[in-house]
Amino acid sequence: MNKPLPHFLTVALTALVMTLSASDQQPNVIILYADDMGVADVSYGDGDALIQTPNLDRLATEGMTFTDGHSSSGICTPSRFALLTGQHHWRRFHGIVGAFGETVFEDGEYTIATMFQSKGYDTACFGKWHLGWDFDAIRKPGVEKKDWPKAESYDWTKRFPGGPLERGFDHYFGDGTINFPPYCWIEGDKFLTIPTLPVIKSEPLAGSGTFRPGPMAESWSPYDILPTITEKTVAWISERKSDKPFFAYLAFNSPHYPIVPNEEFHGKSKAGYYGDFVIETDAMVGKVLAALDEHDLAENTIVIFSADNGAETHAFERLEEFDQWSSGDFRGLKRDIYEGGHRVPFIVRWPGAVEAGSLSNEVVSQVDLAATFAAIIDYPLGREEAIDSYNLLPVLSGEVYSRPLRTATVQNTSPGAYALRQGDWVLIDAPTGAAKEPKAYLEHFGFDAYGKGHSGLLFNLKEDPRQSNNLYEQHPDKVESMRNLLKRYTSGERCAPNRE
Repeated sequence: MNKPLPHFLTVALTALVMTLSASDQQPNVIILYADDMGVADVSYGDGDALIQTPNLDRLATEGMTFTDGHSSSGICTPSRFALLTGQHHWRRFHGIVGAFGETVFEDGEYTIATMFQSKGYDTACFGKWHLGWDFDAIRKPGVEKKDWPKAESYDWTKRFPGGPLERGFDHYFGDGTINFPPYCWIEGDKFLTIPTLPVIKSEPLAGSGTFRPGPMAESWSPYDILPTITEKTVAWISERKSDKPFFAYLAFNSPHYPIVPNEEFHGKSKAGYYGDFVIETDAMVGKVLAALDEHDLAENTIVIFSADNGAETHAFERLEEFDQWSSGDFRGLKRDIYEGGHRVPFIVRWPGAVEAGSLSNEVVSQVDLAATFAAIIDYPLGREEAIDSYNLLPVLSGEVYSRPLRTATVQNTSPGAYALRQGDWVLIDAPTGAAKEPKAYLEHFGFDAYGKGHSGLLFNLKEDPRQSNNLYEQHPDKVESMRNLLKRYTSGERCAPNRE
């Protein structure tokens, strides 16, 4: 475990937090959360990048970019749960919430939204939820499970519980999940549009990807989602009063499949419709930043941009067609426990508190946002709240602290397959870190196809970021030590430092 900070540094950091929070109003917080976006899909001012993201580049120029930032999982639902609760998903589940799936939360469970709410913040969630709802509450009496996907199986006029309003959000507007039914607009806990049609067309009009069959509102279009949820977010921000802080969580449906960039963005990138969809996402980030500027909110608002996991496997095709690799220097994609599955864009802008244009190589996780926000708003986390969350304030403020900040970081997507990051080293306690690796991809990077016959994998990421040189057999002591720590965590030990 890291040694505790010397007393004088603890006092200094405490004074820093008090200084940062000493204004008449606590800072506003906005999380902009992309869906299935690779760590290398942001251009960061590189004029040669095939996908140009000027608004995200601006955010990075005005804030801190983490080169080693991670989601908890390589898939959607688990990472969102970890982000909102400050605890790793694998303590409770591994997979996604399917169509008509129930909530992953327990009654009364801590979330960063409930924390902000308890401190007098206005809280709102927009866009993709994908953490479950209480569909039983609107299912008509006598309807059997096999009939659940039918529109006539539900009373769409009833209150729709179990969603964001019960997890600390005062307001919600969105479509639930773009490729899962029901396909309609939801505001708060009510359906704004009623899904009366039996099934949506399986293919979008541009790009690629499919929709799960199920009820759809007649007016619903996948092309409306990204601009509409952004417009609703901007409108909500514009209505905030200067004397009350707010927390907004805007969960984009992009660039997740189905790939549905609106026509004005077609051809804007040099990486196909996916690249165009990333550019449209960047434009939506720009709209939020513009709203903050317009209403004089930018100086007192923390803006965080990240993504729930790496890019979808169509990235293999983009690599061959456009020579664009969403994972950059890293191996792996969505679903993988290789770096590309969970190393994601991670940018924090906080004017006056975070140095503009700063860069951090510290290993950080989205679970760390909970303890960080708690420190900023002076919320005393309970011992069983945000148990895997480290306070990032020392990193964000540029203060001296005991490095590395995190003792270790656990990564997981599927049951029984975990990775443990410790310093420059990563142990994959499984025969492979990949869900899928086509031959052409392996040949492109000169990778060995690890799998059967391997007890585990060990890589030094500083020397081998692409995870191509397995050192498992060469360092048995390190393997044993890291595996023992991993087992302690997965057996129930908290990952974050103990709290009194």
